[in-house]
Amino acid sequence: MLLEIKNLSVEFEIEDERIRAVEDLSLHLKRGEILGLVGESGCGKSAACMCIPRLLPAPPARITAGRILFDGDDLLQMPIEQLRKIRGERIGVIFQDPMTALSPLHRIQRQLQEVIHLHRRLSRTQSRELALSWLDKVGIPAPAEKAEALPHQLSGGMQQRVMIAMALILEPDLIIADEPTTALDVTIQAQVLRLMRDLHRKDSALLLITHDMGVVSQMATHVAVMYAGQIVESSAAEQFFAAPEHPYSKALLKALPSAATRGKKLDAIPGYVPSPANFPTGCRFHPRCTSVMPQCRTTHPPLIETAPDRKVRCLLYQG
Repeated sequence: MLLEIKNLSVEFEIEDERIRAVEDLSLHLKRGEILGLVGESGCGKSAACMCIPRLLPAPPARITAGRILFDGDDLLQMPIEQLRKIRGERIGVIFQDPMTALSPLHRIQRQLQEVIHLHRRLSRTQSRELALSWLDKVGIPAPAEKAEALPHQLSGGMQQRVMIAMALILEPDLIIADEPTTALDVTIQAQVLRLMRDLHRKDSALLLITHDMGVVSQMATHVAVMYAGQIVESSAAEQFFAAPEHPYSKALLKALPSAATRGKKLDAIPGYVPSPANFPTGCRFHPRCTSVMPQCRTTHPPLIETAPDRKVRCLLYQG
């Protein structure tokens, strides 16, 4: 197992109030797999996954429980000097907004070469050649010319491609992609997704964080659905899309456009994701659930296994 997250809990301290954003989260990811972590904005997906390379700002964030095993080593217990060697070289991150990862003051070539110099003993000429080759791999035309540009001189799609090149240039074992196509138009989004799928290696793993079920259906081998800080369903992708179990999963798929719904009004989930400061008692989805039972308002369901490699957090499947 390349990555194992075990019973992870994360809280934020804001104005002397402790808010639990992630609770008892467990995930695993093998080499060659693509795990789609899905859910609406505010469910805690990014907060959970940024704990892997320990990129959450502390304070206000604090990991209160759990372990994150990467190739058997607990990243949460690892000295920061050792962790810095793993970041970039063995764990790459593609952020949601390229401008949060790219320095506006330095040219593209310098930023790519800096990543190389931190982890590889290559000459300036060798590192330049490697940087240009990756700009070419991610589909940037005239890479030698674009390498001399500042980030703001490139389009949003090209900025995203540069960030993908930066995350993959050292061919890491684990790639964390946090909403990598949110800011892109449909055409560029399709190109970036195809690029990520093509560059994903059989001996590496990809953790794809998104609220777009269409993207997950194209990319993922496995799916985990997150709601209000918890995993509510996890399954192999084929099994999940054929027959989702949790009411929230079913509602997400009903909201997905398809040929059958063309020209029709899409179903929408009523209400909003609750604030971590005010999670409902009982099942956290019950205020929005169309299958709610009286006990859902008082009993908090555990995550149980309903079939091999399939888990769900719902009272409909318990007893």
